[in-house]
Amino acid sequence: MVLAEVIIEYPASSLDRPFYYAYNENNNLQKGVRVKIPFANKEIIGYVYQVIKKEQTKEEFEKENGYVLKDIIQVIDKEPIINEELFLLAKEISNYYFSPLISVLKTMLPPSLKPSTTSLSKPKIAYEQYLEVIEKDISSLTNKQKELYETIKSQKRIKKSSVSYSIAINLLKKGFLKEIKEEKYRLITKTNENKDFNILNEEQENAKNEVLKTTNQIFLLEGITGSGKTEVYLHLTKEYLKKGKTVLILLPEISLTYQVIKIFLNHFSKIAILHSSLTNSEKYDEYRKISKGEVDIVIGARSSIFAPLKNIGLVIIDEEHSETYKQETAPYYHALTVAKMRQKQQEFNILLGSATPSLESRARAFKGTYKLLKLTKRYKTNLPTCNIVDLASLKEVDEKSIIVSKTLREKIKERLANKEQVLIMLNRRGYATYITCRRCSYTFKCPKCNLPLSLHIDENILKCHHCGYNSKMVSECPKCNSPYLRTGGIAIQKAEQELNKLFPEAKILRLDSDVAKKRLATKAIIDDFQKNKADILLGSQMISKGLDFPNVTLSCILLADVGLNIPSFRASEKIFALLTQTIGRAGRRNNGEAIIQTYMPNHYAIQLAAKQDYETFFLTEMKYRKIASYPPFSYCAILEISSIDEKELISS
Repeated sequence: MVLAEVIIEYPASSLDRPFYYAYNENNNLQKGVRVKIPFANKEIIGYVYQVIKKEQTKEEFEKENGYVLKDIIQVIDKEPIINEELFLLAKEISNYYFSPLISVLKTMLPPSLKPSTTSLSKPKIAYEQYLEVIEKDISSLTNKQKELYETIKSQKRIKKSSVSYSIAINLLKKGFLKEIKEEKYRLITKTNENKDFNILNEEQENAKNEVLKTTNQIFLLEGITGSGKTEVYLHLTKEYLKKGKTVLILLPEISLTYQVIKIFLNHFSKIAILHSSLTNSEKYDEYRKISKGEVDIVIGARSSIFAPLKNIGLVIIDEEHSETYKQETAPYYHALTVAKMRQKQQEFNILLGSATPSLESRARAFKGTYKLLKLTKRYKTNLPTCNIVDLASLKEVDEKSIIVSKTLREKIKERLANKEQVLIMLNRRGYATYITCRRCSYTFKCPKCNLPLSLHIDENILKCHHCGYNSKMVSECPKCNSPYLRTGGIAIQKAEQELNKLFPEAKILRLDSDVAKKRLATKAIIDDFQKNKADILLGSQMISKGLDFPNVTLSCILLADVGLNIPSFRASEKIFALLTQTIGRAGRRNNGEAIIQTYMPNHYAIQLAAKQDYETFFLTEMKYRKIASYPPFSYCAILEISSIDEKELISS
């Protein structure tokens, strides 16, 4: 008898253990395949954790253990869908983050391969059908049939869909043609593998050589905005591929993913892409390509760290300071932590890149745990000059605007007159940050979080940016039925409305998470702006990191204070990074300028971001962290206790 230990599809802590099932078919059962099993009067999906061959019969096992052993109903996969290395990784993540093993396995796999009942209808392979000739005397054929036969023969094969259906069917029936079916991938990428590599400057060359000198090391590449970190990534990738190694590149934002993929496709061909804008079918195809060893480069977002890539030589985590590398739903993994776990098994180098490294990473480099590499010069131009505008100053108040200062308005007008582009960042989603009643002062709040709801005017809904709750916007106050409702607080949709009024001649694009929900919308907006089809790009923090727009000579932060006063020890660090990165989008080819609008012009994070002075910020912030014993001088953990019964929760 074959005994299978099965992890079931339900991610509950109480069920986080193997369940035993019998398997009596002739073909071999393998660890790592999905199976259909009976459980609690249902048919569900499980994942084979171990396969144990028993000398005893099923009946003997049941008698010895005192319970009925159920049979596996169906083996779904012909081969394991996760290799042994990733299986060991899943167990380590499960133990480290106190998450059910099945939750980790579901996170690792594309939607079509998840061990769950709902995924079973999705793992479909696409095929392309071709026609090939069978050598025969064709004298009996009609002229049109002969013509098609000869065409296919001269080309050796031809797509079935590209020829006359009726003629092809007749030739197939008569045995003059044969049909060949081959798997095809649904994501089509255009490569230009022969494009020359740019020559590295001395700092870039030194950084590249340092990484290549050793293995199983972690490097921090601290390079000012525009210093050419991506060029270093390209040259390192080329060198690792020469060694027969593979490379995994993680990126923080989908907006940045498109540009980096485009750059890499100009130099390499065997690339797999994994990010949220792909369809489930495309994700499935890309995962299969990686599993089969058909690619040597994988580029994608956070979850790409689980790509079944073998023989890894280098893992690059670009913009390593970004919060998006931390998953905010169970299992709450961080991509860098998982990379370190994989590093122990495969012994590759990890390269962290950022103009504003996280304090934890910079502190580890300071201690020598990471090897610090620096790029101190811009690759092609100088850093942009930066002006801080005090929004509390009366001389900056513009009667035509509540968010654009006089200085900023004049600077934008200059750029538009010169046919140059402007990038504007406001890190607030929606149209207004709160809605109140003018008569009774009632404020619309989230019923779950008791926080003010934001108005999203595009969809005419109220949203909680904390838990995701949303409801339709109403025309009357629910408390006093007054129709006099007032919006307050400036958010990005309101800013877009105002910019369109101030600069009616300008073409303005908006890019934030609401816009990005539409498939391929992000790519279309970035491509259009890159091709100078718009004058102003208004966006949230999505547009702050890594993007390279040659014609942007002015970058603006509409309200630098957003997030600065929240009760978090990381508030100053986040704002410094956001401002520094946004400023760095300007002047990538020509001299650039930046404007920071703020009500707190003397705050050290704002002052040092304007100077692009990371070193001073690091030393200043570290002093405050040490006094308060915050990370990196300590470790923090969040414990969440929940119950459906509030009284029981409080009493416990």
